[in-house]
Amino acid sequence: MRSSKTQIVIAGAGPVGSVAAYFLAINGIDVILAETASECATDLRASTFHPPTLEMLDRLGLTDKLISKGLKAPIFHFRERQTNEIIDFDMAEISDVTQYPYRLQCEQHHLSRMLTDALKEHARADVKFSHRLVGFNQDKEGVDVFLEAPTEILEVRADYLIGSDGANSIVRKWLNTEFIGFTYPEKFVCFTTKAPLENTLSNLAYVNYISDPQEWVVLLRVPGLWRVLVPENEENNDAALLSDAKKNQVFDGLLKTGPEIQTEHRTIYRVHQRVAKRFVHDRVITIGDAAHLNNPLGGFGMNSGIHDAVNLCEKLLQIYNNNGEADKLLPKFERQRQKTTHDFIQMQSKKNMDFMKEGKSSEHMRRKIAFNKIKGDPEARRQYLLNQSMIQCLRDEGEIQ
Repeated sequence: MRSSKTQIVIAGAGPVGSVAAYFLAINGIDVILAETASECATDLRASTFHPPTLEMLDRLGLTDKLISKGLKAPIFHFRERQTNEIIDFDMAEISDVTQYPYRLQCEQHHLSRMLTDALKEHARADVKFSHRLVGFNQDKEGVDVFLEAPTEILEVRADYLIGSDGANSIVRKWLNTEFIGFTYPEKFVCFTTKAPLENTLSNLAYVNYISDPQEWVVLLRVPGLWRVLVPENEENNDAALLSDAKKNQVFDGLLKTGPEIQTEHRTIYRVHQRVAKRFVHDRVITIGDAAHLNNPLGGFGMNSGIHDAVNLCEKLLQIYNNNGEADKLLPKFERQRQKTTHDFIQMQSKKNMDFMKEGKSSEHMRRKIAFNKIKGDPEARRQYLLNQSMIQCLRDEGEIQ
């Protein structure tokens, strides 16, 4: 067994772990970023960056590079599939409080790859792909982390271990903390296509949430592709859900031309609403999907994970560079991020899902009437935009001591 030392080990090189590693390295902290896979995953999950996230990434000199790879989406739609009624919101109305009054539509792997490439050249960082965290032991002085490489086990002595290793986090499992919540009964199926859906579906924004009592749909635009997300019964066979027949059914429902549509990707995944009972376990901390999960409606998941990373790293820098007290700063991180996760991320993402699923129900009508009132009231509309852009929840979080 080979041994080494560092200040912080981060498990998971997705966007959350990569941001944390980069933040620490450029601020003079030695970090090892360990990733089970042989390279950054090219997946179809997060593709929306909210204004506060872009502001955080700008502090790291990354936002302009990311913008060059994405699409600016200031307008988003809530639509009724059967009537094509549209309730639209324009984030330009909050341009006085953010320099980025839009969502940036850009797949998360662009950020992960940008950061890991930069970290490979940084003197303070060591990026280890094909290194799977298999265990750790902590004491009052630090953490012994065990990483499985293709031909050996590497033991790393560190001050802290950050688990950003996703929904199936091995770090969280070893901590044996409760992961409280539920899994949605539906499977979610995502198709991507280069077909110009905007030529057939009138007045599409880059972000569209389409409600329907039979099959709600999310249409998201990223450079070169439309992403089409639909729910499906959990009992249905995966092969059938990825078949041409299913693809044709989905696109027939949208365009009446299903067999003509060519797809680039077809993916199935499960969606959860869960929050770990604790994020901080002395010298081991979980962030991102390792700490909390929510449905994708609103685009809060990756963004809240990056917010975790920045909040935590700011406090670690105080501990290392300004004699900050870890036993006060790390619990403060947990209080702040737990409140935001419970009071905003979980609550709002559930509301967004309910609106999409309820179709013609009286509750759906009640929400639609409320939406239209918000749309027609400048003050309420502004507050709604501050909420949906994640600006308000971070303001509220900043008040927590």
